[in-house]
Amino acid sequence: MAENAKELRRRQREHEARVVVHDVQTDRRRTDNRRGIIALIAVAVLAIGSQVAYSATGGFERNPLAESTPGASETAAPAATVPAATLAEDRDWTGTISLNGGELELGVTIDGANAPQAASNFIDLAQKDFYDSTDCHRLTTDGLYVLQCGDPTGTGTGGPGYEFGPLENVPEDGVYPAGTIAMARSSAEDSMGSQFFIVYEDTELPAPGYTVFGQVTSGLDELKSQIVEQGVDPSTGATTDGAPLAPATISDITLE
Repeated sequence: MAENAKELRRRQREHEARVVVHDVQTDRRRTDNRRGIIALIAVAVLAIGSQVAYSATGGFERNPLAESTPGASETAAPAATVPAATLAEDRDWTGTISLNGGELELGVTIDGANAPQAASNFIDLAQKDFYDSTDCHRLTTDGLYVLQCGDPTGTGTGGPGYEFGPLENVPEDGVYPAGTIAMARSSAEDSMGSQFFIVYEDTELPAPGYTVFGQVTSGLDELKSQIVEQGVDPSTGATTDGAPLAPATISDITLE
């Protein structure tokens, strides 16, 4: 009987030891799982935070007039290479920028002689319908008087999938008269893409300046009354620099 009791106690101790080991292993697995989940959450938070920070600054830099440059995966583009500067044929091109389904028509002249690379880029993208159904995403109304367009995403962060330079046909005095059409850029002089801006009131911009490649020849007063005078969309929290309140969507660009 004594031996049986001793054997029972030994088996009981072994069973308790196995239970303890199992509980420790379970606790470790639970701890490891919790650590893994926390790590995944941290990575997700960092990713979201960086995306929000990127979106908050893209395309709405106050000075200089800029477009944000995304990675290749973030662009919407019909082509991945810069068009040849010879496409502009060293001549003036005339045509129209149609907005809001034709409710607003801007007559334009594109300067292929003095800004051949920027003009060729604009002509090439227009001929490929790159700009069709894109929103003009930025309106400025204090000190800087422009409507910025040409981003396929409508956020200020999009482009054609390439960048080009150098600057061309920059005003020597830094003054961009009303009606000027010029290229936006992300930062460097060779960081132009698809975004451009229309100056609706004489504006002075700092060096090194911006490539002037065209001129609005008609419809500027209508642009001001239908879009500019409606101001910036207050729901964005902006007052003088942000998305326009009135619709400003490019329907079509024709050039010849």
